[in-house]
Order: sequence, then C-alpha cells, then structure tokens
Amino acid sequence: MARDLALLIPEIAVLLTAVGALIAEMLRKPRFSLFVAVTGLLAATGLTLRLIGTDTTVFGGSFRIDELSVWAKLILLPATVLSILLARVDVRGTAREGTVYSLLCFATLGALALTGAGDTMFLVLGTLLTGLATFALVAYPDTDPATEAAMKFFVFASVTGAIMIFGLSYWFGAAGSTLLADLPGMDTIPMAVLLGFVAVVVGLGYKASLVPFHFWAPDAYEGGPLSIAAYLSVVPKVGALFALAQVVRELPPDSGWTVVIAVLAVLSMTYGYLAALVQDNVVRLLAYSSIAQSGYFLLGILAIGASELALPSIIVFAAAYAAMNLGAFAVAAATGRTLNDFGGLGRSRPLTGIAMVIFLLSLVGIPPLAGFVGKFMLFAATIDVQFTWLAVVAIINSVLSLAVYLRIVVPIYSRSNGVLARSDGWSETVMITALVATLVIGVFAQLFVYPST
Repeated sequence: MARDLALLIPEIAVLLTAVGALIAEMLRKPRFSLFVAVTGLLAATGLTLRLIGTDTTVFGGSFRIDELSVWAKLILLPATVLSILLARVDVRGTAREGTVYSLLCFATLGALALTGAGDTMFLVLGTLLTGLATFALVAYPDTDPATEAAMKFFVFASVTGAIMIFGLSYWFGAAGSTLLADLPGMDTIPMAVLLGFVAVVVGLGYKASLVPFHFWAPDAYEGGPLSIAAYLSVVPKVGALFALAQVVRELPPDSGWTVVIAVLAVLSMTYGYLAALVQDNVVRLLAYSSIAQSGYFLLGILAIGASELALPSIIVFAAAYAAMNLGAFAVAAATGRTLNDFGGLGRSRPLTGIAMVIFLLSLVGIPPLAGFVGKFMLFAATIDVQFTWLAVVAIINSVLSLAVYLRIVVPIYSRSNGVLARSDGWSETVMITALVATLVIGVFAQLFVYPST
C-alpha cells in the first residue's frame, strides 16, 4: 500500500490542491484560491519528474504508472496552470471565482485518471469526474448561451457515457474481469471485443470531440468563458485520447478495431477543417480545428502495438497541441471572438500578431514548429503500420488546414478595423509561455521523449 501511494503522489497532490482551492473559496479568499491552485499543480508537476522511466501498476493493476500516464501529467498539469491563469481574466471579481480554480483542478484529476487507466472502472470514473466539473464550468457565466451549451454538453455526455458503460459489460462478461490487461483473453470472441470497443469509442470520443460525437463542442466553446473553451480543447481531450491509447494496447490485434480508428480519423480531420472554413467566429473556428486535430491523434493510436513510433508520436503531438492551442486561445482572449476583431492586430500589437501566426502555422504543421514535429512523427508511425493511404489523407487535410488558418492570418495584417486589441497581463503571460513551448518543442522534441539521451 505504501509503495502504491508513493507512486500516486502527483495525483494525491492534485486532489489536495483542488480541495485546498475550494476551502479558500469557502473562506472568500479567491486570490489565495488562485495561489493554492497554481502552486499545487506546479508542485505536482515537479513530483512527477521522478517517475520518468517508470513502468508499473498500482492497486492490483487497476492504475498504470507508465510512459503515457507520466508524460500526460507533465503535459496536462502545466496546461491546467495556464488555463487557470487565463480563467483569471474571465472570472476575476465574480462571486464564485475560487470555485472555477477548484473545478479546473478536479477536472484535471479526472483526466489523469483516464490517462493511467488500467481498469475499465477508471474509464468510467475519469469520464464522470471530468464531465461533472466541466458542465459547471461551461455554465458558469449564467447566460442563456452558456446554459444552453452546458445542457447540450450534459445530455450528450449522459447518453454517450451510458453507451460506454453498457458496452463495457460485454468485456466484463467475455473476459471475466474489469482489468484492461485481461482483454487479450477475448481473442476467441472478436464480436464481443468489437462491440465493447465501439462503445468505449463513443464514451471517450465525445470527450475528445471526435466526429460524429462532436456536436456539443462548438456550442460549448462559444457559450462558455473563452478560458474554459481553451481548457476543454486540451486537457479533457488529451486525457480521453490517452485513455483510448491505454485501451488499444491490450486489444487482440485481429478484432477489427484499427478499421474503426482509421474511419474516425478521416471523418474528424476532414469534417473539422471543412466546417472551420465557413466560420466567422474565431472561437467556433478553433473548436472545429480542435475536432480536426483529434483526428491526427488517432494516427498514433492506430499504430500502437505495431510501431515503436506510436507512443512517442502521441506524446510529442500532445505537448505540441497543448502549447499551440492554448496560445491561440490566449490571443483570442486578448483580442476578440470574431475575425473582424483581429483586423490590424499585427500593426497595433506586433508581438501578439506574430505569436498568433506562429500558433496557427504550428497547427498546420509548418517546420520547424512543434506541430510539424508532432505530425511528422504521427505520419511516420502510420506509414510504419502499412496505413500509407491514411497518412496521405492526413497530409491533404494539413494542406486544407492552411486555408482555414489563413482566414485569421489575413485580417491580422490587413487594414486596421480601428479598434486596438485589449492588453491583459494574464493573457500575455499564457501567450508568451505557449509561444516559447511551441518553439522549444519544435526544435528539441527528442529531449521531451528521450530525456536520458
């Protein structure tokens, strides 16, 4: 027990941080709540560093401390810190400011439960914990659009969650266990494997906003606070996709799950970018962009178990995606929600304009930025497992994405709309941090995957 708890110190630190931030809010100390949340998450990140290279399980194999879960903490905990700083812009001075910081920590704890899932019950627990916290965060502004978005989010989550739990019953009945490590024993019952997997994809796919489980995402991003949209686009999404990666590592190879993943990847990438092309609202454009980016994650998941590049590609792309997406939302938070708001940004605030262009080019996959390194590794992993056609589709969609992101870049350097972009210290802090990460990950990506070399 002592060994298991010692390995779970980062998760315990996040739990204590969430509770501490909530207590500070109950005492009407929102600034102290912010301090507790930020310092607690940074401390949890530091405690995770000692676990790099660990590959084991705790509590009878139900939770994994491995490459995926450790790097997930090193990506998601700093991403949550940046989201909290960005949330400060939206909730500063409101009645329940500290509650937002606490809910963000609880939601991140749920995402971490997903990334280390070694048991189907952790899939359910992580989905519920992130869901309950994020429903409240989307509805926080107490406006009609926010309430409507939160209700859609809640209803969709309830249905998809129920489908996932129903599908997991097939796995329990066929394997006689809830442990993911016992799934290979179902190799003689391929139909039970496939039915359970489809149900899991429905449950995790809604959280990752994969097509066709994405319908809630654009409304939730637009209706809720912009900082919460930034958080939803990164932390729960990466948590769900890492959980899916944990699942497929144990699936029998000939059960047909690779076809399901390949189809979802094509649908998500293509539909996401085509829908983004017609958006005039930057938040909705970034929402559809995040749907498309989820499809790229599936390229690495498809290759798990058959390519050594699979896990490193997922990890590098997750780190790159977190940096460039949070950076893009930080610029939007300091600028506005429509394309017209970005008019002349490059002239009125050159650094902000340049930063936004870098984030968008990184999302496209232009070298030497972080997005390029992540996508290059994903393409290589896909080709390595003989899915060359899927890599070609992904490359074509990357070309299409350039047209999407140019819709923001062009106004940035066009004639000014006469309105100066707002300056906010918190947004600029997040923007600069994300900008540095986007550049550093792109240049030194190998150090993030192989720190000992």
